Amino acid sequence: MSRFHVRRAAALKALADVGPFVAGSLCRVQRRCGNPRCRCARGEPHAAYVLSFKVDGRTKTVHVPKAMVKEVQAWVAEHRRVKRLMATVSRNSLALIRSHVRTNRGGGPSRG
Repeated sequence: MSRFHVRRAAALKALADVGPFVAGSLCRVQRRCGNPRCRCARGEPHAAYVLSFKVDGRTKTVHVPKAMVKEVQAWVAEHRRVKRLMATVSRNSLALIRSHVRTNRGGGPSRG
């Protein structure tokens, strides 16, 4: 078994343990609520969290409640991990194809 098989198998095994994930970036933003008597009107804006992601090439955001911030952070990290694992599987599959072509050149039927 080649090193490409081993690396691909390890990445596929890791993909079996995938948990919940979400594509996007968690961002902390500062907002003003619009109440003229609020502290944010005096220059201390409210802190909030949003998840930013792309839909049809446009950036969309969704508010993340404070109680879910840690959970959403874990989901974003899991998505990044899944992307890395998929890239590893793909890279090693391509390497297997290329190595197969290199080792089996010249022995096929003639064209003509």
